[in-house]
Amino acid sequence: MTGTTTAGAALRRRAAGAGANRWVVLVVLCVSLLLVAVDATVLHVAVPAVTEDLRPGAIELLWIVDVYPLVCASLLILFGTLGDRVGRRRILLLGYALFGVASALAALADNAQVLIAARALLGVGGAMIMPATLSILRQVFPDRRERALAIGIWSAVAAVGAAVGPLLGGFLLEHFWWGSVFLVNIPLMLVSLPVGRLLLPESKGDGRGPWDVVGALMAAAGLFGVVLGVKRLGGGEPVASVFTVLPLVLGAVLLTGFVRRQRRRTHPLVDLEMFRRPAFSTSVGCIVLAMLALVGLELIAAQYLQLVLGLSPLETGLRLLPLTFAAMAAGLAGARMLRRFGPRRMVCAGFCLTAFAVVLLTALGRTDNCALMLAGFVLLGFGLETTLFGAYESMLSEAPQDQAGGAAAIGETSYQLGAGIGIALLGTVMNAAYGPGVAGSVPGVPSSASAAAGHSLGEAYEVAAQLGGPAGVALRRAAGDAFVHGLHVTLVVSAGLLLLGAVMALRLPRVMQCEGEESVSVPAPRDAVESRVSV
Repeated sequence: MTGTTTAGAALRRRAAGAGANRWVVLVVLCVSLLLVAVDATVLHVAVPAVTEDLRPGAIELLWIVDVYPLVCASLLILFGTLGDRVGRRRILLLGYALFGVASALAALADNAQVLIAARALLGVGGAMIMPATLSILRQVFPDRRERALAIGIWSAVAAVGAAVGPLLGGFLLEHFWWGSVFLVNIPLMLVSLPVGRLLLPESKGDGRGPWDVVGALMAAAGLFGVVLGVKRLGGGEPVASVFTVLPLVLGAVLLTGFVRRQRRRTHPLVDLEMFRRPAFSTSVGCIVLAMLALVGLELIAAQYLQLVLGLSPLETGLRLLPLTFAAMAAGLAGARMLRRFGPRRMVCAGFCLTAFAVVLLTALGRTDNCALMLAGFVLLGFGLETTLFGAYESMLSEAPQDQAGGAAAIGETSYQLGAGIGIALLGTVMNAAYGPGVAGSVPGVPSSASAAAGHSLGEAYEVAAQLGGPAGVALRRAAGDAFVHGLHVTLVVSAGLLLLGAVMALRLPRVMQCEGEESVSVPAPRDAVESRVSV
């Protein structure tokens, strides 16, 4: 690189950082992300304690758990594009404040309705924070190589947060009451607000034209309907149910109207021309497919560990930790891999490695095979994080800087939609493969009991306990075998989806194009094999 190019990159970094050290800014942004990631999962272990204390109804309990991700996913585009308009730091700081207030409200809730409202406010705060962190990161790291390293650290922190949530929640519940899982947010937010105000640079888009309020509300309402419908499908609700079909149809209509409105406007809320760029649209599709495979598999794996192998919730969390550690390693090594292999090879290899891990896990059976599970989870975590890192980095780098908030919101929305669709799709595959192995096929078990056992493995165990005797033992054994068969079928379907993602990734750029350089070369296959950082 020439001296002129080096000097120009340094000037861009100083201008973007607005006097703040960009690595300090990254630390502040990672703390923000950690809070949001932890809060998405920390409540899961507290549900029994909440149920015992507040006595919510079945519908209220469902909303306590689901309202946070539902509201967050719905508002990502609204707040991402608003940050481009009024200032990304301003939206981020407002998100901090709202997150702290909502955490206090949730911790002190004395009934289910207050807790649902507080969780909804937490979702609003999360929707403010998530796209703002990525768009500010895009601004303070204009050099793509440094930005790749920053995104790797950012994604590693996200992996840590998702894993720490249940463990932190379990620790707090052993020593305090369930509201303590929310109180931990408050001191961190009290520190983040003044630190963020002092250190984070403000940035906006080009500010041309008015902000499309109607379009933002259409996007929010449309996403709310689609995500709600997908979540109901993932929860086992009937496909033909009016409460499932209606939100999906209304959401699809609103999103279609939103797209048409944006195409007609001179200054659209979201520049849909970004999707005409193969790297951007392909990256979004890869994020959806990766999350589709990950979340559905994690859910089924947790059921397998607890119900088939009989592990406790804490033991289950510990068994899944290698997946998280492997994801952290992939995030930290991602920048180097991206420079060496380029986006196309990196994302494609990540998908293929994940598919191999999934096929490897089909060897799991009724007995505990710890070594096989460890190998499969490590490969799964490393491969998926490699895929997500390469896709996020390519998507963010392809978007114009003045559209960074909207691009980040699109990426996060794709993440949430992929997770919801994954639970619905893979859950449906699992149920279709599991049910016939139990319903009406166990000798000595009444047809009504077999039909009830065909709904889920947990229900099958309850029915088996009620029957008792040889019939109960036979039903329990048949249900366990049927679940393992369903797990194998689901893993094969997941592997097929991941290989589809690998084919899709072939549309990504072959090399990592950096500003001021013609290209960052991709090594020959022999060099790649000899490299210390290989997939």
